[in-house]
Amino acid sequence: MGLLEDTIAKINPLDKDAMAQAVAHINSLTMPPWALGRILDLAVELAGMTRDITLPVARKEIVLMAGDHGIVAEGVCPQPSAITTQMVYNFTQGGAGINVLATVAGAHVTVVDMGVASDLSELVRAGLILDHKVAYGTKNFAQGAAMSREDAIRALEYGIATALELADSVDVFGTGEMGIGNTSPSSAIVTVLAGETDPAPYVGRGAGLAVERLAHKAAVIRRGIELNRPDKNDGIDVLAKVGGFEIGGIAGLILGAASLHKPVVVDGFISSAGALIAAVLSPTARDYMILAHGSAEPGHMKMAELLGKKPMLDLSMRLGEGTGAALSMNLLDAASAIMNKMATFESAGVETEGLK
Repeated sequence: MGLLEDTIAKINPLDKDAMAQAVAHINSLTMPPWALGRILDLAVELAGMTRDITLPVARKEIVLMAGDHGIVAEGVCPQPSAITTQMVYNFTQGGAGINVLATVAGAHVTVVDMGVASDLSELVRAGLILDHKVAYGTKNFAQGAAMSREDAIRALEYGIATALELADSVDVFGTGEMGIGNTSPSSAIVTVLAGETDPAPYVGRGAGLAVERLAHKAAVIRRGIELNRPDKNDGIDVLAKVGGFEIGGIAGLILGAASLHKPVVVDGFISSAGALIAAVLSPTARDYMILAHGSAEPGHMKMAELLGKKPMLDLSMRLGEGTGAALSMNLLDAASAIMNKMATFESAGVETEGLK
């Protein structure tokens, strides 16, 4: 049995006993019934994930997967692929949005080269990034498969390996990404998994594409779907035909975290494409996903629907990198603090009549 199959076999549903204990504890706290709403829902889910009502979430790790995309050759984004490499260097120097917001959240950022189309060995040697490069960028999926099935499995297993490698020092994972052109494979993935053929409703501006170019972008993605005919019931096939190496890495990271009973805060549009792949491979893995925020990309609402998730935040963000995940991690801290620090009716000597 390979790493992918072995990992999927280890993914178990949420612990119902821990969730029941969390509910009982919440009902004993000094507030009206469920007065903190979704923070309490989150607390119960975290208890089920971690098997622990104290909600261990202090050690936070945002794993930023980076990769390039052959589809850029079709003019679907305004920036060249070289920006991916430049941004990886920016991440390692602490100058990007994710670096700033991870600091606010008390999270560490790990950058992983999944398929950047340049030689990043100096950063690897310096210990600034992890090297899980599958290839120097995907192929153009408007002209054929983005990658081989073997490379898709390799990307997934590299993502799993990353989760396993970091697990001993991590309570909560967050997903992040960098890859010029990666909204196109993400739009393709949600179109295919929604069982549809027209990607237009799920195609957005990405990193600033001119509005008048959106129809062209949608046409290119549709051509790629029609040419490759990915099987929506086979997550590996979808990833191979129209996906990306960093999307595969994110999917693998989620599967690995789920197998370890660790929560995963899923960032926006591209990260949710990885989450969708993970959910096809293991529907139970959805139990460990926390959808960080609602992306401004038009396809994200459909992704949330397919995942059966409601975003924690909605801030009209579309930066990616894991920035939404970083912001949402503060809500996990809040849930943990409520469970551990709020007084009970008994300890505070507060009467419960009229509150229960």
